[in-house]
Amino acid sequence: MKIALMDSGIGLLAAAATLRKLRPDVDLVLSSDPASMPWGPHTPEEIIELARGCARAAAALEPDALVIACNTASVHALAALRAELEPGLPVIGTVPAIKPAAALGGRVAIWATPATTGSAYQRGLIRDFGGTADITEVACPGLADAVEHGDDDAITAAIADAAARTPAGTDAIVLGCTHYELVDERIRAAVAPTASPALVLHGSADAVAAQALRRVAEPGRTGTGTLTVLHAGAPAALPPAATLYPQGRALALPLPTG
Repeated sequence: MKIALMDSGIGLLAAAATLRKLRPDVDLVLSSDPASMPWGPHTPEEIIELARGCARAAAALEPDALVIACNTASVHALAALRAELEPGLPVIGTVPAIKPAAALGGRVAIWATPATTGSAYQRGLIRDFGGTADITEVACPGLADAVEHGDDDAITAAIADAAARTPAGTDAIVLGCTHYELVDERIRAAVAPTASPALVLHGSADAVAAQALRRVAEPGRTGTGTLTVLHAGAPAALPPAATLYPQGRALALPLPTG
């Protein structure tokens, strides 16, 4: 079994690590274009072309499914990639976990990139799945870029800024960018002093990984646990910043034998 994931940068690590945990034998292809990230400031047309490049490079290795492990790319390029690659290659998008976060009502904060915050796409998800929850959109300028480059001081500053704008008593936080899942515990720690004691963080990695495994055409097929990394279509290695996060370290470890 081979599953490919694509993103602008290392935001795909969260879903990839979850896939590795669920299926240690899965062969993973990580296709990104770090030189072009962040994708949020680009036009929709540019995002579609950037996503196409990553997707086509991954598809050339004949995976059983392709995960768009990027909220921005899913918003702008999911339909185009499905039109090009399906039904031969199932394509799974990433949607912020607003529905499960809002299911119990209460106060919900959606942490997302400035480009996504307030967008028609996110407002539509809030309208359709927000229910009775009191939802606040919290833009997180610079956080994805800081995570991508492993800039600890910038991560701390961006999280502190967003935490200060997160309402007191918040019950749930939706991590609306896949990069944020790599620093979820730092986000929790920053928000905890003013949040509900029962604060829950909602990422997308678990749901996306489960959906990818469901969409594999031959679920009984096995792999050998290989890891292939592509940057702008060229063979590469996991970037040094990846190993700063638990998910990246998990992927870098050799599989147990025997």
